[in-house]
Amino acid sequence: MRVNVVTLFPDFFRGPLGLSIPARAAAAGLVSYNLVQLRDFTHDRHQTVDDLPYGGGAGMVMKPEPFWEAVESLAPEGRDRPAGPILLMSARGRRFGHEDAVRLSLADEITLLCGHYKDVDHRVAEHLATEEVSLGDFIVSGGEIPALAVIDALVRLLPGAISDHESASSDSHYDGSLSAPSYTRPAEYRGLRVPEILLSGDHARIAAWRREQGETLTRERRPDLWEAPDHS
Repeated sequence: MRVNVVTLFPDFFRGPLGLSIPARAAAAGLVSYNLVQLRDFTHDRHQTVDDLPYGGGAGMVMKPEPFWEAVESLAPEGRDRPAGPILLMSARGRRFGHEDAVRLSLADEITLLCGHYKDVDHRVAEHLATEEVSLGDFIVSGGEIPALAVIDALVRLLPGAISDHESASSDSHYDGSLSAPSYTRPAEYRGLRVPEILLSGDHARIAAWRREQGETLTRERRPDLWEAPDHS
């Protein structure tokens, strides 16, 4: 897989992508990261990427031209854009979920567009990006944090990216539910005991306990997941 990231801050990604699972996946040849500096596609001496919004209002809006030209630079010969999904990180976007990570992990190439400032010219969302993605109902300074979260979520699903697939398959949201609580040694710490059933060695009862705990937590904390038609 090839992951392209169009951003004003390529250095934001170098540290995280050089650590842990994203780094191991790259070292194994499962993924390559291509960080694209948006300012390289401006044509004035100030490398201007934003301007005042039409119609007035506070804040600055990122211009469409640098995004378009950056994306076009990634296209193979004979095409005007790279293969695969082009995601704009956007507070207006559909909330990113585990099913999206699974879908994107199957692509040979994805391109992530990171906005900044007040907004991005809407023509980028409508006519350049194939979808808009949000992490949730909150605002961060730019698209870099959401883009990094998306990358990590999908790269860890690539075959061979993590050594223990069973561990990933028991994560929260893998099957539409929250996972059961986890415990490790010591069995008692400051008077707090691990649930006795986990020390019993009875794998069938432990599996049933975990399933029950996951269902209880999902009902209590994420009723939206519990009531979803496709909940499993």
